[in-house]
Amino acid sequence: MRPSRSYTLTEALKKLEGYCAYQERCHKEVLAKLRELNMIPEAIDIIVAQLIQTNFLNEERFAKSFARGKFNIKKWGRIRIIGELKHRGISKYNIEIALKEFDEQDYLRTFDDLSKKRLTTLKKENPQMMRKKLGDYLLYRGWESELVYDKVKELLG
Repeated sequence: MRPSRSYTLTEALKKLEGYCAYQERCHKEVLAKLRELNMIPEAIDIIVAQLIQTNFLNEERFAKSFARGKFNIKKWGRIRIIGELKHRGISKYNIEIALKEFDEQDYLRTFDDLSKKRLTTLKKENPQMMRKKLGDYLLYRGWESELVYDKVKELLG
């Protein structure tokens, strides 16, 4: 087993600046990276404070970016986005700000398009099984249950 390299405070800071500049990061990811570099707790505190001060690390910006990306690219609903942000240790305040990133009309249009697209991929089997598969798919993606059940009823009766 190869001994792990140790980093000076300056080296670790430069490394983490690059890590944060590459894409938005949450505090949890940065702390994990610093532990991976075998930094001592005092150094971790100094580096995190410096990253926040120089705006390399901004949790509100991360939450907004994460929510936008998962909604626009992966077509996730609010429930899944909230769960993932909570898992990453994002504050309730920042989660609420992030959810304001998408327009309600756009949100409902995306849900409608996703529902119809998924319906076309389902095998034409008994209607009950199709309702279950469509509902399960939309719920897994984090869409609100009342939206899902109304849409399943609308599309499949």
